[in-house]
Amino acid sequence: MNINQNLALQSLKRTLESYYPISEKTWQQFIPLCHYLELDAQQTIYRLGELPTTYSYVYQGLVRGFVTDDKANEYNKIFFNETMFPGAMTALLTNSPAQIAFETIEPCKLITINFKGFRKLLEQSEDLKLFQINYLEKNWLLAKDARETEIVQQEATERYIKFTQQSPELAGRLPQYHIASHLGITPTQLSRIRKKIAENQPM
Repeated sequence: MNINQNLALQSLKRTLESYYPISEKTWQQFIPLCHYLELDAQQTIYRLGELPTTYSYVYQGLVRGFVTDDKANEYNKIFFNETMFPGAMTALLTNSPAQIAFETIEPCKLITINFKGFRKLLEQSEDLKLFQINYLEKNWLLAKDARETEIVQQEATERYIKFTQQSPELAGRLPQYHIASHLGITPTQLSRIRKKIAENQPM
């Protein structure tokens, strides 16, 4: 095991334990499910229409999850930076083709995790079950509800301001066209919003 792989695994363990303590026995069974991977920017992790077998953990880098319409326009649904878990979870759970694709935005160091192995270990390990419950509640249920409410109720300027407030690091790292796609507006609209905000800032 090289240094980067070891550091990535230790980061993964700390992230798991930030939701619930993981026993050493469970962790030793978890390690064989993991594969360390380094990718350049703009590399595909999971493709639309494919049957995925893994999901990932971001040790270093930035990943986007996106969908396309029938005219091949791309729409960014979600971003994943360090300590997050990109993956086509609906496709994995239903064993169906992925409806969302994942691509690196920056050079990335990832750990891919075998999903079937994870599910088997999940059934056997009470600590991993409690991690899963806590993780899903925070990152999928609560965050998803908040995101859907914002899309319906907030204007584009409000959504942009909230995005920069909630995710200042992402706002600084992401190209503007990726942010615009995420907010459901054009890059030109985002440019106007940013200009208007800047003009209203106190000197």
